[in-house]
Amino acid sequence: MKRLQAYKFELMPNGEQQRKMRCFAGACRFVYNKALAWQKAQYEKDPNNKFSYATLANLLPSWKKDPVTFWLTDSPSQTLQQAIKNLETGYRNFFAKRADFPRFKRKGQGDSFRYPQGCKLEQGNNRVFLPKLGWMRYRNSRAVLGEVKNITISQKNGKWYASIQTEREVQPSIHPSNTV
Repeated sequence: MKRLQAYKFELMPNGEQQRKMRCFAGACRFVYNKALAWQKAQYEKDPNNKFSYATLANLLPSWKKDPVTFWLTDSPSQTLQQAIKNLETGYRNFFAKRADFPRFKRKGQGDSFRYPQGCKLEQGNNRVFLPKLGWMRYRNSRAVLGEVKNITISQKNGKWYASIQTEREVQPSIHPSNTV
């Protein structure tokens, strides 16, 4: 039986890495807000037309080529795609009546971005490798078990944190009692 587990660690980035992480979080927020505005405009034109992740992801390369938003190329593509997936999840939850309509994100509130792949964890040296950021030390409080599935980087109170989601094989628990 496979089990997902999450771990949270404080990161210790250098100054350059902190600047890049702020830029990545800002780029993800910008893409999320731009996609939300685009979807709202399309929905006002035709309320029956619902757009999928693929439709929005196909707009991303044109946004990167635009001279006004050319700075999006500095961020990892997978983090920007993940922001669009988060918006799609928000829409899906809204139409299933599980949540309110997705809102625009504000700077400084919940700044985060997710790497779905390409990350490496070196527990012996308390280091994590993140694409376009390089190796970064973290404060290790416990051992990470299983294979790393994704890493979410977030900022809170001026500190950066990594939430690592892993997947591992576990044995189903068998109760020692023979009676009900």
